[in-house]
Amino acid sequence: MVLPLPLPQLFTYKIPDQLVDTVSAGCRIIVPFGQRKFVTGVVRSIHQHAPASYQTKELIDVLDVTPTMNAYQFKFMDWMAEYYLCAPGEVLQAALPSGFKLSSESMIQLNPLFQEASVDLTEKERRIIQELRSNTLSYKDISKLIDQSSVQPIIKLLIQKQAILLFEEVKEKYSPKIISKIRLADQYTTPHALANLMQELDKKPRQQEVLMRYLQEVPVIQTPGANIPGIEKTFFTASGLSTSSLQTLIKNKVFEAFEEVISRLSYRADEKKSVVELSEQQEAAKESILLQLDTKDSVLLHGVTGSGKTEIYIDLIKRSIDNGSQALLLLPEIALTTQIVQRLEEYFGDRMGVYHSKFSDNERVEVWRGLQEGRYDFIVGVRSSVFLPFTHLGLIIIDEEHEASYKQQDPAPRYNGRDAALMLARIHNAKTVLGSATPSIESRDAALKNRWGYVPLLNRYGNVSLPEIRLADMRVERKNKTVQQGFSLTLLSAIRETIANKKQVIIFQNRRGYAPMLECEDCGNIPMCTSCSVSLTYHQFSHELRCHYCGFTRKVPQKCDSCSSHRLKTVGSGTERIEDELQILLPEARIRRMDLDTTRKKNSFAELITAFSQHEIDILIGTQMVTKGLDFANVELVGVYDADRMLYFPDFRAIERTYQMIVQVSGRAGRKSGEGKVIIQTAQPEHPVFAFIKNNDYDGFFTRELYEREMYHYPPFTRVTHISVLHLDKKEALKTAHGLTAKLKDAIGSKRILGPQVASIEKLRNYYHIELFIKLEKDIKGLQSIKNKIASIVQNEHTLHIGSKGRIIIDTDQN
Repeated sequence: MVLPLPLPQLFTYKIPDQLVDTVSAGCRIIVPFGQRKFVTGVVRSIHQHAPASYQTKELIDVLDVTPTMNAYQFKFMDWMAEYYLCAPGEVLQAALPSGFKLSSESMIQLNPLFQEASVDLTEKERRIIQELRSNTLSYKDISKLIDQSSVQPIIKLLIQKQAILLFEEVKEKYSPKIISKIRLADQYTTPHALANLMQELDKKPRQQEVLMRYLQEVPVIQTPGANIPGIEKTFFTASGLSTSSLQTLIKNKVFEAFEEVISRLSYRADEKKSVVELSEQQEAAKESILLQLDTKDSVLLHGVTGSGKTEIYIDLIKRSIDNGSQALLLLPEIALTTQIVQRLEEYFGDRMGVYHSKFSDNERVEVWRGLQEGRYDFIVGVRSSVFLPFTHLGLIIIDEEHEASYKQQDPAPRYNGRDAALMLARIHNAKTVLGSATPSIESRDAALKNRWGYVPLLNRYGNVSLPEIRLADMRVERKNKTVQQGFSLTLLSAIRETIANKKQVIIFQNRRGYAPMLECEDCGNIPMCTSCSVSLTYHQFSHELRCHYCGFTRKVPQKCDSCSSHRLKTVGSGTERIEDELQILLPEARIRRMDLDTTRKKNSFAELITAFSQHEIDILIGTQMVTKGLDFANVELVGVYDADRMLYFPDFRAIERTYQMIVQVSGRAGRKSGEGKVIIQTAQPEHPVFAFIKNNDYDGFFTRELYEREMYHYPPFTRVTHISVLHLDKKEALKTAHGLTAKLKDAIGSKRILGPQVASIEKLRNYYHIELFIKLEKDIKGLQSIKNKIASIVQNEHTLHIGSKGRIIIDTDQN
């Protein structure tokens, strides 16, 4: 069986006789692991061979009547563990929703051998012992009992005095949603019996009022079947009716109280639309996709922003479902699901499931179960949807396939959702359609080399024009002193004009917070994170300095930490500052921002998008969230606040990402009117990437970028593996990294390795980061064998030199 732990092997457990008939592959079981730990594992196979290296323990219980996981999932997980060089348990940890895993809570009980008279106890200890004589207690219970937040010291003392014992109480996290309901007792559902009941209640007006209100809602005489499902009990309290009268009617068996398990997920059940109306251009693109899928497994749909890719997706999904297959639509961001789900509901109703991390543990379990039980045949979700229990998957659509957010960064498995979906399709013999207005270099190259099909869709729906793109030269504007609060006269004038015309504006700045740093004007000191080698970002709303890497916060200092000067100033602009300063410049405008700080709550995305769609907001300021596939009819201006900081990020994909982000956010303008404008603020208008953006010249950009990638041996011509050595001691990190590099060079050749070097952010969460890169040729023979050799060398170095003071991270196909 596989356990959700970062361990390289599977484990064998003994099945007790009474559970032999209940265990099968794919079932979740509870097993002991370590001294007092219980873990939820998944059965991979049942065999008759006891391991020689350790004594097998008995499993404790079986959690499933039918298996939670299937053979397709196991095959997919095996591939992921092998390809991304991680443990099977790490893949299982990522795959299973938390609601499927047991929670183990430490509980305290009285030691039956404890002799209170022979031990000195404090007053608080006596209170705990007294309570334990009749109950077991949790840490939280003890905290409340003695009115003390930290109870670990007192528990430790009681253990030393042999007064208490600790044990683990195991609970399953998932619990179905249950509602209390009321219905009329069967004996009162005939006209005669109901008339007699009403007469009996003539002298009890409050009870009669409750009954009348129920009959108004549930006409049992006209529609007898309506009484069976009843109505929710909360209906009566919400109507202001007497709760005591309702309870009396239940006690007298006039009403029946019962419970019903319901889904937490509410989708529109009625399918309003059955036919997707496609334009002539969309129809031609769809037919081309279908034709190419006859001979190829994957097709790249290169459609400009606003070309109507979603409608083509819907048509393809309907075809797949009508043919009896399941379909998966992958999206890179949770933000995108909010708007697209509303459109998809019109076609698929409650046959569609939605799966992403903003859902609660229980909601994700219900989607998983719904797919297994056949309630859903179409899933729309983010990258983790690839782990769902599909059994007859026929089509995967990967929207915005170029997006970096498809890549899982931490923890392992560090997989790319796009690449994993392609493998998932291969396992199911399914077809894949990848869509983007700005395809990744790797994907366009795959289509160019005829490994994938390719379908261009280069005009907007309804032949609406692409937006006009202008550059605001910040060097000239600063020289002419026309810059106000970071806004060029060009952009500020366009914002004012757009708002005056009752249209909307999006401002893009890929940096949240108020200001990237606080600086002393006298000595230049900048407050830094205590655990990371980065400056703290100033957040005005919460009036604090915050590290965006480890979460460390501190109050804003009144004076410089170094020279005690009170002359502190903020440097740079984040979305919060832009919102404040734009509000000063345009006091009449309704301004909101969309970033991680404003969208932490479950429904905050939907609320913000709805408000903007209904023109309750004039200007929306946002990070990269606003660049991704959102469709707003009234947006006529997009402003890119600072394009230059994206260009020089230390990453070989920096130019590609800049091009993609600006083109994508530009695509939010003029999607319906065709009168969109985009203004890009830059101090380097002569940079080649801006010419490609202005001229909508993807092919020119692709050709130039591909040439440079080939010259410097980067993807798609190589596969890049990134290895990070982390250690609490910098010298030890460097020493280990150099030793690791030497061994890797001996094993696979020195020309394939770059580094080691100190990472661009040297220290994160108290760990020093030293990195090296391995470039393997794209068509190299024995790729997996070489990767396994790399993993083995890394594991040996970790065991010999790192231990518990650090770790070595392997990131395959670094993004």
